[in-house]
Amino acid sequence: MYLLGYDIGSSSVKASLVNAESGKCVATSFYPKTEAQIIAVQTGWAEQDPTNWWENLKLATQDIMKQSGVAPAEIKAIGISYQMHGLVCVDSNQQALRNAIIWCDSRAVPYGQKAFDVMGEEYCLSHLLNSPGNFTASKLAWIKENEPEIYSKIHKIMLPGDYIAMRLSGEICTTIEGLSEGMFWDFRNACISKELMGYYGFDESLIPDIKPTFAEQGRVTAQVAAELGLAAGIPITYRAGDQPNNALSLNVFNPGEIASTAGTSGVVYGVNGEINYDPQSRVNTFAHVNYSPEQIRLGVLLCINGTGILNSWVKRTVAPEGISYPEMNELASKAPIGSAGISILPFGNGAERMLCNREIGCSINGIDFNTHGKHHIIRAAQEGIVFSFKYGIDIMEQMGIPVQKIHAGQANMFLSPIFRNTLAGVTGATIELYDTDGSVGAAKGAGMGVGIYKDNTEAFATLEKLAVIEPVASDMQAYADAYARWKSNLEKALGC
Repeated sequence: MYLLGYDIGSSSVKASLVNAESGKCVATSFYPKTEAQIIAVQTGWAEQDPTNWWENLKLATQDIMKQSGVAPAEIKAIGISYQMHGLVCVDSNQQALRNAIIWCDSRAVPYGQKAFDVMGEEYCLSHLLNSPGNFTASKLAWIKENEPEIYSKIHKIMLPGDYIAMRLSGEICTTIEGLSEGMFWDFRNACISKELMGYYGFDESLIPDIKPTFAEQGRVTAQVAAELGLAAGIPITYRAGDQPNNALSLNVFNPGEIASTAGTSGVVYGVNGEINYDPQSRVNTFAHVNYSPEQIRLGVLLCINGTGILNSWVKRTVAPEGISYPEMNELASKAPIGSAGISILPFGNGAERMLCNREIGCSINGIDFNTHGKHHIIRAAQEGIVFSFKYGIDIMEQMGIPVQKIHAGQANMFLSPIFRNTLAGVTGATIELYDTDGSVGAAKGAGMGVGIYKDNTEAFATLEKLAVIEPVASDMQAYADAYARWKSNLEKALGC
């Protein structure tokens, strides 16, 4: 008995086949092998041809079926994770009318800002829990104004995951989680936002039927089964955007639990059990995978641009030439907690939403030429990254999220003992590191949706925990002092 998971990213499409009983991934593949093309006709635009997602999904599926030797009839359900905030428009024949406008396309920013101003900050934040911003609804508004001929032919609008489910099953549907990430969902009234639809002049018929996140959302057609090498009738029983799915993959479902990643940029994704928002809109809030109007579960998403990119810059320009990351971490460990007074603000990778879209750059504070060396600067860089996470977690706590546990994959910055210990020490949270990825998580989500697993505890019982990092009580005051100094420098940079 097996489960099939897809992760539809902007750089590749990944497929994984998971043994439902053991929870182990038996085959995985991704296409294309070089990064997928992003079409940028103008500066700030980012589009992809959704048929290319399908072609890459086909190649990845055929590959894992060949690798595994699993009989197609043994696959009991399919789950889909996908790049968030994209827009796919199809006609009544389910043909894409234009390229998909993907998450990193910024053309809709002025449309979202105008909506925020006209509809009002109080309504947008208390009902949508965000500004309409650059999300899917605002991208549709751009098409309505700039491509009216295409807009007039739209039968349904979809997120990338909805499109893939349609290609598999011939059925068009979406989820509340998907609608919330597009800014279509009114959390106060638990329905599609009539105010937003009215403001933009959208007909509600453009919105697909809404299905639960964990439930049957269509079945693989005979034609598609022949094309992919699968069996006809396999149900699609789960779909979610990549960040909620990453949290699911790390078994993050409950209020106070946090999923985090720390690659080039960093993400802190916390689960809230009540409808709340940040008055300064420094974070994004969406329906989590287990949200329902009766059981509030919201994913609060914080993105920090200056994360691993600072660490790699330090490796290239500060650390001894030719040093490896583990050797650099060992060198940094020779500096004390707090880096002997050095604080680094890691915001040199563009404007930060967490800082109200200010672009303050990276700065190094407190260097003493007589006492500080490379090891102090290397450690201060990692501590500065962690302190930016802590600053965002403070915002989450103000929104009612009690941070108790942080789940992460053992990768990127989480491979550094200094990074992990600092994060545990300054937040007081336990950090658990796991071996998982988005496509495997999507497969297990499908297992929940089809009823193979009764709940997330059963689905992720076999999730391999690689390490647990507890805060060291005797070090917590030193971390608190270093964070206070860092925060003071940040407030000076912000002019607070």
